[in-house]
Amino acid sequence: MQTRQLGNGGPRVSALGLGCMGMSDFYGHRDDRESIATIHAALEKGVTLIDTADMYGPHTNEELVGKALAGKREQVFLATKFGIQRADDDPYARGVNGRPEYVRRAVEGSLKRLDVETIDLYYQHRIDPTVPIEDTVGAMAELVEEGKVRYLGLSEAAPDTLRRAHAVHPITALQTEYSLWTRDAEEGPLQTCRELGVGFVPYSPLGRGFLTGAIQSPEDFDVDDFRRHNPRFQGENFQKNLQLVERVKALAEEKGVLPAQLALAWVLAQGKDIVPIFGTKRRRYLQENLATLNLTLGDDDLQRLAAIFPPRAAAGSRYGEEGMATVGR
Repeated sequence: MQTRQLGNGGPRVSALGLGCMGMSDFYGHRDDRESIATIHAALEKGVTLIDTADMYGPHTNEELVGKALAGKREQVFLATKFGIQRADDDPYARGVNGRPEYVRRAVEGSLKRLDVETIDLYYQHRIDPTVPIEDTVGAMAELVEEGKVRYLGLSEAAPDTLRRAHAVHPITALQTEYSLWTRDAEEGPLQTCRELGVGFVPYSPLGRGFLTGAIQSPEDFDVDDFRRHNPRFQGENFQKNLQLVERVKALAEEKGVLPAQLALAWVLAQGKDIVPIFGTKRRRYLQENLATLNLTLGDDDLQRLAAIFPPRAAAGSRYGEEGMATVGR
C-alpha cells in the first residue's frame, strides 16, 4: 500500500482512506455484515486510515467500526468527528456544538462506542460560530495531553479559522469535500493547509457516487437516501451534471479504466499532501477504488479532465441552504 504523510511531520497513513458513513446512514439500505467484511478487506489490503463520526447513525457507525476493529486496533489510524448534533425527533435537523464541556462529553462517548483507549485523529466536524475556535481547540488540546486523542483536525473550516486554531494547537488535517465537481477547497483552504503544513483529507472524492457513472436517474436512490434531497441530484441540475459525467465516462472508456478510478486518480494527482477518503460499504467497490493507486494520469489526461470539469462546472450547491450555512466558517 502506498502511503502519504498528513501535514509536515505528521503521521504516515495509507494513500487512500476508507470513509464509513454510508455503512450506517444517508445512503439507503445498510448491511452490517458486508460493511464489516469491507472494513476487514480494506485492512488486509493495507488501508490504515478509517474515518467515522459520532453523528453518523447517529452513533451507530462508531459502534459498527468499533466492532469491526476488535482485535485489529494496531492496524488502524482511526479518525472520528464531533460537533454536529442531530435531533431525536427529526432526522434532518442539525445543530452545531463546539462548547468545551461538550467536547469532553463527545470524546467520552466516541471512545466507548469505538471501544478504544485513544482516537488517532479527532476532528471538529463543523465550526460553531457561537464559540471562539480558540476555546474549542483548547479543549481538544487537553484531550491530547490526557492521551485520549493523538492528533487534532477540523472539517469544513475557513482559512482564517484554520490559522487561529493552528495557533492554539497544531492541526494535523483539514477534511473538506473535494472532487472534480466540488472545487471550493481551491479557493483558499488548500493553499492555507500548505502554508501551515496541515494535511488535506478530501471527503466525497467521487461526488457522492455520481462520478462513478452508475447513477442515471434520481429514482436509482432508495427512498431514505439523502441524495434525493440534494440540489445537485434534482431536476435540471441532475441532467446537466449527468452530461458532464458522461464525458468523464467516455474518457475512462478510452483509457480502459472505470470512471470512479479516473475521478479518484484526479484527486490523488492534485498533490502528494492529499489523502482522499472514499466511502463504500461493499467489497467490490473497495477493490475497484484501491486499484486506482496503479493508475497514473499524464498531463494530457489532467488537462482533458479540467476541460470537462472546470471549477464550478457542477450545477447546484453541494448541500441545501441549511447545510451550506455550516461550511466555510
